[in-house]
Amino acid sequence: MKKASKLLALAFTATALLLTSSVKGQTTPANAWRLGIGIEGGIPTGNLKDFSKFDLGGTARLQYGLSKDVALTLTSGYYNFFARGSSATIDGITYTAKPNDLGVVPVKAGIKAFLAGGMYVGAEAGAGFETAYAKNTKLILSPGLGYATKNLDVGVRYENFSGSGDSYGLVGLRVAYGFGL
Repeated sequence: MKKASKLLALAFTATALLLTSSVKGQTTPANAWRLGIGIEGGIPTGNLKDFSKFDLGGTARLQYGLSKDVALTLTSGYYNFFARGSSATIDGITYTAKPNDLGVVPVKAGIKAFLAGGMYVGAEAGAGFETAYAKNTKLILSPGLGYATKNLDVGVRYENFSGSGDSYGLVGLRVAYGFGL
């Protein structure tokens, strides 16, 4: 099993264990700062699904509590969309070439609204800076749902990247460890 597949399996296992255990939910104290460091995995959608089967990355999220139920967020990190290999047969000889992976550096601001039992809804908007090929800057819009405890934050989201005549997205999972500052 590839290393990335093992990491995704670990993330899904951690999510399952977290959601099936009895843990007190998080609320955000007003005027409190938190930092979360997370691993991200996702499945590309749109124009990117033919180029890549999955992405893997990491992010840091700074969170500021406006009230016990609402927090502002600032998220950045790196996503790597792993390129699929391609091959062509010319004169009976098969040539295989693997294109370069596509990297994106997201910078997003958002809001989280905590519901009962640690569940939350969130939305983020920002820019995604591609690190390969045309190196375009994309508008990112990202709604999501999640569950947070004192130290763990597990969220799923749809993230849309648009601009420069191209649009793609991902359905992603983020598992993070968070702590107060």
